[in-house]
Amino acid sequence: PTLGHLWVIEQSAELFERLIVAIGTNPQKHCMFSVEQRLEMLIKSTAHLKSVLIDSYPNRYLIKYAQSVDAGFIIRGIRSEKDYKDERDFGDFNSKIDQNITTIFLIPPQGIADVSSSRVKELIGPEGWEDIMKMYVPGPVLEKLKEVHCGK
Repeated sequence: PTLGHLWVIEQSAELFERLIVAIGTNPQKHCMFSVEQRLEMLIKSTAHLKSVLIDSYPNRYLIKYAQSVDAGFIIRGIRSEKDYKDERDFGDFNSKIDQNITTIFLIPPQGIADVSSSRVKELIGPEGWEDIMKMYVPGPVLEKLKEVHCGK
């Protein structure tokens, strides 16, 4: 998770009494960390948010997971016009399955919205990368990145 993800989570926690942050699996993406490791990082990164529950839904559609937890809303972060188009398509797909679950889009502020988890992976390695990374990921994520990259 990036600071952009954390911003979306924090804003969403302000909007709702209870928030479930759920990790899905995308077979087209190669993740640096396992679902279990991502759950751990999210739990640590959101420990200050008492109304947030972290969960996962491997091998399921998000809309089906949302139905299983009686969600009324799905919140998605938007970084760019391309994200908007992709997320709008997902929202349309979801509404065909369940019109009672509304998709809400949140746009993180400039500076944290411009970095994807893919970009974070690209920034690892050169001298001083840890200092650069502080601008883009929560502390628990930076620690896990150091552990994997540097063996610390």
